[in-house]
Amino acid sequence: MIRKQILPLIAIVALSLSVAGAQRSPKTETKQALLPEAFAGWVQTEHQQSTDPAVADPAQAAALKEYGFKDFEQATYTRNGHKLVLRAARFQDATGAYGAFTFYRQPQMRDETIGTLAVSDNDRVLFFKDNVLVEARFDEITAMSAAELRDLSGDLPQLQGPGANLPTLPSYMPHEHLVENTGKYILGPVAYAATGIPLSAQLIDFSKSPEIITAQMKFDANTAVTMLVSYPTPLIAMEKLAAFQAANPNPKETYVVKRTGPIIAVTMGPISTGDAKSVLGRVNYEADVTWNENTWLSQHDNVGSLVVAAITLAIIIFVMSVGTGAMFGFGRVILQKIFPGRFKPKTDETEFIRLHLED
Repeated sequence: MIRKQILPLIAIVALSLSVAGAQRSPKTETKQALLPEAFAGWVQTEHQQSTDPAVADPAQAAALKEYGFKDFEQATYTRNGHKLVLRAARFQDATGAYGAFTFYRQPQMRDETIGTLAVSDNDRVLFFKDNVLVEARFDEITAMSAAELRDLSGDLPQLQGPGANLPTLPSYMPHEHLVENTGKYILGPVAYAATGIPLSAQLIDFSKSPEIITAQMKFDANTAVTMLVSYPTPLIAMEKLAAFQAANPNPKETYVVKRTGPIIAVTMGPISTGDAKSVLGRVNYEADVTWNENTWLSQHDNVGSLVVAAITLAIIIFVMSVGTGAMFGFGRVILQKIFPGRFKPKTDETEFIRLHLED
C-alpha cells in the first residue's frame, strides 16, 4: 500500500524536475537581422539569408573567409515603381569589414559620407559601418540616394567593445603622392594574391599573422607601389628584414625597404630612389603605451614600506621591553633611596616563609 502511494509521488517529482530543467535550458540565440524591412520609404519585397561566403560572392569566398565572414543577407526594395537591391555581409569585427571594403573598392570610385567609409560608382554604392559591409544598387540615382543610405546605416546592427575598433596600420600609410581609393588592407594570402604585388606570399609568411596595407603612389607620370607589413612583434620584423631586402622582383626598377618597429615598409616601381626614400621616410612607428594596470608602487602597496614599518614596530617593542624590565629591576632600589622610611629593605627572614610543622 505504501509503495503504491510513493510511486506516483516519485513520478510527479521527476516530471517537475524535467520541466524545471527545460525552463532553465538556454534558448537558441536569434541573430539580429542585418537589413531592415523598411527605411526612408523603401519597402522590402524579397529577402535572402546565408552563412555561406560562396553565396555572398562565389568568386571571392576564400577572401571573405580571411576577413572573418559570418553571414550574408540580400534584399530587394521597391518605392514608387523604383527598385533598390541591397547586399550586406557581416564580419567578426570592424577590421574585417574595413578589409573587405578596401578589397572591393576601386580607384575610379568617389568618396561618400555614409557610415564609417563609403564610395560610389554611378548606381553602385559601397559602404561599411562597424562590422557590416553593404553594397547598394539603385535603378535610378537621385539627389536623396546618399541621405537614404545614411538612414539605412543608422538601422544597421551596432557593434560594441574592442571589435568595433578599426586597425591602426592604415594610419601609417603616407598621404602625400597617394592615389585615392587604391589602398588595400590584407589579412590573408588570397586577398594578397589579388593585389598582383610581385613579392611572394612565402616572403610575407602569413603564418606569422601579419597585417598588410598597400597603396599606389603617383610621381609625375609614373606610379609606384608602397606596402606596409606589420608583424605582431618588432623581433619578427627584424628577422624578416634581410629577406625583404634581398627580394627585389625587378632589378631595373627602384626597390627600397625600411623597418620601423614591427613594420616593414617597401616601395617599388619606376620612380627615383630619392622619391622612394621620401615616401618611406614618412613611415615611422609610434608605440602607444596605455597605463591600465596597477603597478603596486603606491605607498600603501609598496613592500619596502611594509618592511620599514615592521622594523620600526620591532624597535618600539624592544625599547618598551627593555624599559619595562629596567623599571621593575631598578625601580625598587631607586624608591628605597628616595623614600627610605617608606620602602625598607626586607630581611631574609621576612622574605623566607617558614612552616612550623611539629610532630
